[in-house]
Amino acid sequence: MKKLFGFVLLMTLGIIIILSLDGNSYFPKFGDVDVADRISLRFIERDAMGDILFGITEDLESGAANIVTSIVVDYRSFDTLGEVTVLFISALGVALLLGGATQKRMSLSFKPNFMLRVGARALFGIILITGVYIITHGHLTPGGGFPGGTMIASSILLLYLADDQFRSKVQTFKWMEGIAGSLYVILGIIGLVVGGYFLKNILPNGVIGDLISSGMIPIVYMLIGLKVGSEIAGVIDNFLSEEEAI
Repeated sequence: MKKLFGFVLLMTLGIIIILSLDGNSYFPKFGDVDVADRISLRFIERDAMGDILFGITEDLESGAANIVTSIVVDYRSFDTLGEVTVLFISALGVALLLGGATQKRMSLSFKPNFMLRVGARALFGIILITGVYIITHGHLTPGGGFPGGTMIASSILLLYLADDQFRSKVQTFKWMEGIAGSLYVILGIIGLVVGGYFLKNILPNGVIGDLISSGMIPIVYMLIGLKVGSEIAGVIDNFLSEEEAI
């Protein structure tokens, strides 16, 4: 009965949130932006009325509708590599200080109650999918690999707090972190060899506003999101684990 009550309560809350956001005037329609505020005027195509042809104009500079994405993952891509490296060094330091060959889940001073356990299981999927959405749409709307990866890691943290027996598969995260980071560097080197500078976009930019656009930017953001999410999840695991007594 308690589980049914918790499920109904969470579903009701979710419906209320969806209805309150749907049609809200403070949230513009997806992709409905004034591109003139974000890119150079010489790259803008307009119709006879002077309106920007959003969703029609091709090859707009980096192809991204989000100017932050254009700067971080295109013009400052080598600097972004440095930022990812800083996070990697931080995660590595925590692993060297707190990690060990034999670890077990740290015993918490509190026991998760019923509402926390049920709510965490329901919210885990929502947070995870939202993080993936933010990563894959980083070239169209505010967001990208860093905030999306952080949200993915926060869903792991939620499971840690809601289940005192939960412990993530750290080895899987380590493999994911290594593969994503290696592919990011490889793409950067390919751009350097082909185009003359690190992470040169060698793919067509496509039509601004389309999900498949902006060349390599969505690919790079997905790699960054996986790397950031796995590294932060690894840090969380190290902080909430302890050496197992032999």
